[in-house]
Formats: sequence, C-alpha cells, structure tokens
Amino acid sequence: MNRTFTRRSFLKTASFSIAAAASARSRLLADDSTCAPLEEFHYGDVQLAPGPALTQFEHTQSVVLQMNVDSLLKPWRLRAGLPAPGPNMGGWYDEVPWRYTASGWQGFAPGHAFGQWISALARGYAADHDPAKRHKIEEILAGYGPAISGRFYANFRFPAYVYDKTVCGLIDANAFCALDPDFSLLNRTTDAAEPHLPPHALDRDKPQLEWRASIGENTSADYGWDEPYTLPENLFLAWHRGAGDRYQTMAARFLLDETYFDPLSEGKNVLAGHHAYSFCNALSSAMQTYLSNGSAKHLAAARNGLEMIESQSYATGGWGPDEAFRDPQSDDIYRSLADTHHSFETPCGSYAHFKLTRYLLRVTGDGQYGDSMERVLYNTVLGAKPLLTDGTAYYYSDYNFHGSKFYHSDKWPCCSGTITQVAADYHILIYFRDWQGVYVNLYLPSRLNWTADNGAMVKLTQSGSYPYEGQVSLDLTASRPAEFALRLRIPGWAQNSTDNGAQLHVNGAPLPVEVSKGFATIARTWKDGDRIDLTMPMPTRLVPIDVRHPNTVALMRGPLVLFALAENPLVSREQLLAVKRANDGTWRSGELQFKPFVEIDDERFTTYVNVRSV
Repeated sequence: MNRTFTRRSFLKTASFSIAAAASARSRLLADDSTCAPLEEFHYGDVQLAPGPALTQFEHTQSVVLQMNVDSLLKPWRLRAGLPAPGPNMGGWYDEVPWRYTASGWQGFAPGHAFGQWISALARGYAADHDPAKRHKIEEILAGYGPAISGRFYANFRFPAYVYDKTVCGLIDANAFCALDPDFSLLNRTTDAAEPHLPPHALDRDKPQLEWRASIGENTSADYGWDEPYTLPENLFLAWHRGAGDRYQTMAARFLLDETYFDPLSEGKNVLAGHHAYSFCNALSSAMQTYLSNGSAKHLAAARNGLEMIESQSYATGGWGPDEAFRDPQSDDIYRSLADTHHSFETPCGSYAHFKLTRYLLRVTGDGQYGDSMERVLYNTVLGAKPLLTDGTAYYYSDYNFHGSKFYHSDKWPCCSGTITQVAADYHILIYFRDWQGVYVNLYLPSRLNWTADNGAMVKLTQSGSYPYEGQVSLDLTASRPAEFALRLRIPGWAQNSTDNGAQLHVNGAPLPVEVSKGFATIARTWKDGDRIDLTMPMPTRLVPIDVRHPNTVALMRGPLVLFALAENPLVSREQLLAVKRANDGTWRSGELQFKPFVEIDDERFTTYVNVRSV
C-alpha cells in the first residue's frame, strides 16, 4: 500500500495522544531531537527481497493457512457446549485433561495461540494482500462468533493469557482486514472473559489463589498463575483503534506497578527470578502506557528494564536461561553454558524484544535500540528451525558448550504462535519515518514505497552483502524530485571500530559521516536514479560471557556471532581473531570452523569458547 506521507498526516495518524504525553515527554526527553515518536510504515509499504526473512515469513504464513478451521475452533466449541467436529490440533492446544503423551504435554493451554495465528494472518494480508489470508480469517471468525462463551474462561488455567492473545488477533483483524468492524466480537469476548480475570495485575511468579476462590473457581496449585500484567499493551491498542474507553480502563487495571514498574523506574533491578519472556513482554505494556497517557514512570521502567536485560544477555542478544532472569552480579549466566540447553526462549523472547526495542526506537530516535534489535534478529530467531504443520516447533536456542538446534518435545507450544507474528513483523522493523524523512533501521534486502510531501512517488530498494560484509546499497526511484532526509543507522560496533569507520557515497561522491544518536543523516533534494552506498567496517572481536570470566568468549564479526562447529574447544585469542571467510562461505581459523546461526543445521556447535590465559 502506498500511503501519503506529510507532516500533517504524520501528526494526525500517530498512535498516541500528543496532548496527554507532551509534558512528560518534554521533561524526560528534553535532549531528543524528535518532537513526536517515529511512525511505523504500513506492512504493505515494505516488500522483503529473497532471503531468510522472506522465507520465514512465507513459510509461517503457509503453515497457518493450512490449519483446519474446525480444529482451531474445537476448544472454544467444546467449552461452550457446542458440537465440535474435526480432529484435535494436538499438543498444548487441545481441550482435553492435561496429560503427558508420547509427543509431549497435551491440553496444557487450550486455544492458546488462536489469536496469535489470526494476528499473523492479518499482518500477512496487510503485507501482501493475498485474498486467501483474509478469507481464512473471515472463515475462522464466522465460526468463532457462535462459540464465544463465559464457559470458556470458567475454571480455566490461563484466562488472562488466552484472552490477551485473542484481543490481539481481533484488533489486528479489524485494523488490517476490516473484519469485525464494529468490534462486536471483541466486546463479546471481553464480556465473556472479564468475570474470570483477576481484579488487578498478579505477579506470575507469586501465585495468588484468593481471587479464584472468591468467584468459586478451581484453586489447585497449577491454577495459581496467569499473565494479566502483559494485557495492557493490547488493551491500550484496542482503545487507540477505536474499540472504546472500557479498554483504556481495563489496561490501567492490569499494570504491575508496585512490584515491577515502580522499582524499575527508580533503577532498582527486580528482574532476577522472574519468568523472562512474559516480564520482558510486560515492558511493552509500560511503553503503551507512556504512549497513551505520557507516564514518565513507565517510559523510565521500560528503558531501565531493557538495560538490565541486556546486562545479563548472551552475545547473541538472547536472555533468560531456563526461562528465568538472573542476577547479573552472579555466575548464573556463565554456569548456564554447562548446566542447560534451554538458553533462550527464542520465538517468544525475540517477539517481546522486537516490540520493546521498536517502541523505544520510535520514542527516542536512538539507534542503540536498532543495534539491539539487529543482534537478536541475526543471531536467534532468523535461524530458528521451521515450524512444521503438525505443530512441531522450535523453542529454545542452545548456548551450551555442547550445543545443537532441536525442536521442542511438545506440539504447538507458545512459540508456535509468536514465530508467525515475528516473521510478519519483519516488514515494520526495517524502516521508520518522521516529518523530515525516513530512518533506515535494519539492513535487510527489501523495497520501501511511500509518497513524499510534494506528492512524489518514491521507492527505496535496499541490497548488499550485509551482514556478512559491510556493503549496503540503496537505490532510489522517484516520480519527481523530492526533498527529505534519509537517516542510516550506524551500529555502535562500527562507530567504535579502528578500521576508519563507516563511509558514505551518494552517486559515487563521498560524504562526511556524522553520527548523531546512532544515525548518519543525508538531507537533500533526491531525484530518480540516485544511489547511496554505505560501507561499514566489520570488526572481529571477542565478547566475554561476563566480567568475572574474561576467558570465556564469543567470537563476533560485525553484528554476527560466529558459532564454533566444535564442542568446547580451547584456543588462543589470536587464533579466534585471525578468523577468515573461506570459499565455501564458512569462517575458518586453522582447523576450527565457524558459522553464523542462520546457516547452522544439524551440526554440533558452541556459542562460547575458552581461550588460553596469557
């Protein structure tokens, strides 16, 4: 979709309340050059070029398109007491007594990814306008309407968890497919779910059963936890998209302020012991609170929270071994290299990480959040094993000294839902805009289409050898000359490089590279046929697991972690830093071979190696 881009339309359509947020923003962001958050482009404004991102997007969309509609609706129909034809989906998704089978747990969270798959198809339709996707959602929603019932959420293990994802799917179907235009399905879903939701945000890691007892529901131990504190993001989005004020009120009700956002906003690290994915995901609720009412506290909580997460992250950008945050002052992350193969809950964790860094990049205009997004993209989720049509899903990245890529033992786990949303969202991570021009955030082969302020139809086509080498080319076509700024993200590792730094050329002529907040700006009148060439150094460096273990290091080149295809080798620093790319596309240093994550298949590998002490 080609959308008119003017300052007036930008300020009119940005998804936040400028009036509500103005005073807090001026206090907290006084040093920022942006007067308003950057705007996302529409999914359809960006076309992915052939490569791993497009392959993952097309594959995950295909898996959802093949799903049996009766199977998707079966948990909803059974719990509503309706006829429920069709086979079970299997795994977590089924409405059966929770039990362990030969293919893992079955019945753990009936209907859990229903909304995520609707959301993914809606975003996919927004990206490529494939009518089969809209038709599939239409068919699903036609069957879902009669099955909406409070009985679904009564004595249900995770009412808030499933309601949250269903809200996301319904508001995306509305926004991107013009389905449920009056939000009747959303409102009926909320009417059904609300009596079974807790009165306020409950900490997942501190189970509380009193509220269940108060409404006469199951109080057994495995019913004592849920994830209502992740709800505000989607409830605020429902309100922004016109569903009504009840969603703004509900969103505020589920903010986990006292034990989470309040201390985070004050710089107190309370992450340790919390479930990693959901508590990172909750930081997007903090960002939506800021965008909705200008709460400086919640913006500070999100910024500080991400900084604290990064302080305990692996070199890949992944975090949360065995799904728990750790004390960064402890040796827990180091010990995890030998103690677990469940290092990072990859599709779910990357989804939470991308949303949070996208919000923070939009609000601050700071390229450090693009750096963080890029690190997770290339070194984790882009290399996930593909989702299979029987529900076999990739779940954990393995950073053990004896690592491998493997599927989760359960069918249709939570990551089978988030991977479909992650892949659709690649379209909105690459480029952003403000009233002055366009930000190029990720260097993924793609094409951006938009209409400039003077009505010029502009296309920006991105190609190059990045991230394997440092060359990026941007070719511009325009129906008439147009004046705007292009801002290109220069990663921190490139700015800090001793290899002469980044170089820019426009139509072959060199330009000085002046970096502000992680971006180099080229402001000029652009014409058809203009070409921008960006060349970045690709420094090779060693990143220790933590300051207490400086001899346990990951090898990085540019944005990529290079994984050693050996199990816990002992090498020298000089040997690692001498790594060179071989003719077969791998990297080698002596007999030791390395690959980036996206190119590893069934090989054994290690993320970190031990180097000899000097």
